[in-house]
Amino acid sequence: MNNIVRFLIIGLFTFATLFAHDSGRHGRVINFPNIPGYLTLKCDFHQHTVFSDGSVWPNIRVQEAVKDGLDAMALTEHIEYQPHKSDIPHPDRNRAYQIALEEAKNTSLIVVNGSEITRRMPPGHSNAIFLTDANKLLVTDSIEVFREAKKQGAFIFWNHPNWLGQSKTGIATLTDVHKFLLKEKLLDGIEVVNDVTYSDEALQIALDYNLTIMGSSDIHGLIDWDYKVPEGGHRPITLVFAKERTAESLKEALFARRTAVWFNNMLIGREEFLVPLIKQSLTIRSAKYQEKKTVLNITIENSSDAEYIMQNVGEFTFHKHTDVISLKPHEATTIEVKTVDEKKNVRLKFSVLNAVTAPKQHPQIVFDVVVE
Repeated sequence: MNNIVRFLIIGLFTFATLFAHDSGRHGRVINFPNIPGYLTLKCDFHQHTVFSDGSVWPNIRVQEAVKDGLDAMALTEHIEYQPHKSDIPHPDRNRAYQIALEEAKNTSLIVVNGSEITRRMPPGHSNAIFLTDANKLLVTDSIEVFREAKKQGAFIFWNHPNWLGQSKTGIATLTDVHKFLLKEKLLDGIEVVNDVTYSDEALQIALDYNLTIMGSSDIHGLIDWDYKVPEGGHRPITLVFAKERTAESLKEALFARRTAVWFNNMLIGREEFLVPLIKQSLTIRSAKYQEKKTVLNITIENSSDAEYIMQNVGEFTFHKHTDVISLKPHEATTIEVKTVDEKKNVRLKFSVLNAVTAPKQHPQIVFDVVVE
C-alpha cells in the first residue's frame, strides 16, 4: 500500500469518525429530570400514520419514539377521515394501535390506544386516548361520540384550537358547544402547542377551565424531517408527572393535570410543576470568591435539554454578564456575582424567560447559595 492510498484511507476514516460524532451532538434522546414525588414521562399523544392521513406505517412511529427516548405515545388516526382507504382498506379502527403495540413489545415504550374525533367547528377535532375500542367512536352525532369515548374511560383533549383551518384569526375560542362539553365533563385537556404553533389563548382556557395542558407533534410525515432532529431540533411533547411508569399511572396524572409542554426550547405549564422541573434541572456546583476579591464565582450545571434564558431579578449584579444569562443544556456555566462584601450565603433570583405559566408570565426561581 503506497503512502497516497494510506493517506486517503486514513483521511476517509477520520472524516467518517468526525461526521458520526458530530451527527450525535444534537442529543437525540430528550432529557428532563424527575421532580420530587413524581417521574417525568415524555409523551406524544397526537400522531398519524397511513391508517388515516399520515405517510408512514405504524412501526415507524414506534421506532421514532424509541429513538427520541419517549416513555409513552399514542397513534390518533382520524376516526372518520380515511383518505387512504382505497389503498389500505381496514374495517378495524384499532389496527394501527395493534401494529404499534406489537412493534413496541420488546421496548419500554408505553403505547396507548387513541383516535382523533374529526368534526367541523364546533367542536372541531379532539383526541380520545386510553380507548378500549376505537370502532365504537364511529358515531354520527358530534356529542354522542364524546359520550362513547367517556364510557370507555378515555381522556379527551381539544386539538389545535388555534388551527387556521378552523379559526381564521388563529385565536382559540370557546364556543357554546365546547362549554357544553366542559359542563358535561366530556373534555379534559387542550393543546396549547400543536406542531409548530403555540396559543396563549388556549393556555388561558386551560387555566380558566382547569384543563390539562397538552402539547403534541401531530406528525404526519417524518419526525426527523418535520422537526429537523439531525440539526438539533426536537418534536413538541407533553411532560407528564406520574407516580409510576405505567399506563395506569400515566392516565391518573393526565386527569390530575400534572403536565408541562416542551416546545421549541420553551416550557409551558402550571407553576407548581414548572418550578420544580427547572430547579431539578439546575445544580449549584461551586461558589467561591476570587482570590483577594469580593467577586463570587458561582457555577451552575444544567442537566436538562432546555437552554434556560434567565433574567436576574435579585439584588446583586454580575461582572461578565448583563441581567440576562443563558444556561446551555448539559453544560456548566460560571457567573461572577458582585457581592461588595464577602458573604457566607447569597440569594440569587431569576425570572425564567423561556418558561411560561400564563400568557406573558414567567416563573421565578431562587437559589440560596452557600459560599465555600
